Amino acid sequence: MAFATAKLFAAEGAKVFITGRRQEVLDAAVAEIGSGAVGVQGDVADLADLDRLYETVRAESGHIDVLFASPAVGHMDQPITSVSEAVFDTTFNVNTRAVVFTVQKALPLFNDGGAIILNSSIAHLKGLAGGSIYSASKAAVRSFARGWTVELKDRRIRVNVISPGPIDTPFTQDAPSAWKNAMTAMVPMGRFGRPEEIATAALFLASEDSSFITGIDLCVDGGLTQV
Repeated sequence: MAFATAKLFAAEGAKVFITGRRQEVLDAAVAEIGSGAVGVQGDVADLADLDRLYETVRAESGHIDVLFASPAVGHMDQPITSVSEAVFDTTFNVNTRAVVFTVQKALPLFNDGGAIILNSSIAHLKGLAGGSIYSASKAAVRSFARGWTVELKDRRIRVNVISPGPIDTPFTQDAPSAWKNAMTAMVPMGRFGRPEEIATAALFLASEDSSFITGIDLCVDGGLTQV
């Protein structure tokens, strides 16, 4: 989803900076995005790597207009009776803590009137067996947007959330067929979403077309949470 978003923003004329842990995957993404995209290898859960990312942004651009924060790791097979400390720590470290410091460390470079978009999940709106830890980590992301909307209003920085439903990504493509069929049956539109459908929602929230929208949770889920 983040890759599709970066591609769309670059196609619309943005200078795009992306980060990822695997250098070979990052290099391939930069090559496909083109349009002067810059890749900075690192782990957003590592504060030193975040500092290095933003130093690159400062050196090559000098400012940030739009931030799409979408770190994610998911475990949907961890019932409360067996959830491990390692899974809990990893989930909140990536999905929650990394979002906080990704935003905090970006703010000194942020132009007033910019847009922050946080990637959550419809899991924070549903009771999903085995997914309570993941869902809670994403609920925190939704809560951040409320607080930061108020904290950053004087700078006219809008903060919004996208909560994807089931999306056709490498993560879901490898899931068991029974799970995918069950998820599809829950979606009124009868299919998984496409990464590009998250990207267009992010583009809307980044643009002047959404200039009077802040603090919202936009569910891009084919109606799953609405009926």
